[in-house]
Amino acid sequence: MNALLTLLLLPLSWLYAAVLAVRNWLYDRGLKAVAHFPVPVISVGNLRVGGTGKTPHVAWVVHELQLAGQLPAILSRGYGRQTTGYGRVSAADSAATVGDEPLQHFLDFKAAVPVAVAEDRRVGIQHLLRDTSASAIVLDDAYQHRRVQPTLSILLTEHQRPFYHDFVLPAGRLRESRRGARRADVIIVTKCPAELALAEQAQIRRYIRRYSRPGVPVLFSTYAYGAPVAVGAEGGPVTKSGVLLTGIAQPGPLRAHLMQAGYLLTHEAAFADHHPFTVAEIQAVCAQLRPGDSIFTTQKDAMRLREPALQAALAGVPVFYIPIEVRFLADGASLLRQSLMSTFQPYAVV
Repeated sequence: MNALLTLLLLPLSWLYAAVLAVRNWLYDRGLKAVAHFPVPVISVGNLRVGGTGKTPHVAWVVHELQLAGQLPAILSRGYGRQTTGYGRVSAADSAATVGDEPLQHFLDFKAAVPVAVAEDRRVGIQHLLRDTSASAIVLDDAYQHRRVQPTLSILLTEHQRPFYHDFVLPAGRLRESRRGARRADVIIVTKCPAELALAEQAQIRRYIRRYSRPGVPVLFSTYAYGAPVAVGAEGGPVTKSGVLLTGIAQPGPLRAHLMQAGYLLTHEAAFADHHPFTVAEIQAVCAQLRPGDSIFTTQKDAMRLREPALQAALAGVPVFYIPIEVRFLADGASLLRQSLMSTFQPYAVV
């Protein structure tokens, strides 16, 4: 967004921010009801619309809880699904029925972790506690869902697009003002270069602490990319040339990784975040393939490519997703583990 347009839209941003500030004030003063639960509720979210890395960070948190002997469950809104209300994700579901991110979590944890969707997280938690033995609930993208009081609130902000350099919608991409960072118990700067200089880390912390509560840990994470994984039955050997197909908020890091790893990307088809691919769009992508080419995509996009009609359009075409794993810089992992484990101290939950 150019500077002039941002300037023109700022009055609307101030109005929107003021409305949200009143809403938050009502919750902060106890004038709007907030639900509390008998197990830790861990919220992972952001101030900015899309692209901060919530899905892999939720997976990291859930995996750590499992290693600690806990029984976590994941609750998501299920953005982009064609259904409403509460639902438990099962092997019969698709991205259309539950959303791409909940389906990814369900498949990643091989059904060992209950995954559910609900617009109203309060209702969703009630169902999960009634129907499962969950000892903790991890909320995916619920930072602005004030009807539930999290035990631990983890705020993500992207290294290249930090919240302290952004504006509230529509002038910028923030869902609420920068002051919303004061609700966070942990702040993670995501998608950092693996060798982020200590001086830059210190400068970022100074910026963030203008808005956060004193003493809140500010951690830094990066992505580690794995070997390509076949989508569907047309695996075969991985070629190092082909088309990049994405429907995510920030495809740049994946593109950069592939090019750095020596892949030749002959074409890129970039769609909006959570875009529901159509058969015609997939056929158009396939038309760009040369002999020996593959389609490369993200794991989240692969969830939407599982639709039968899209699988038929991709018959005979090798498609691979590139898995990602969160890694923390310095002592970030141990500090976050300490924060996670501290949530269980007031609870008689093992």
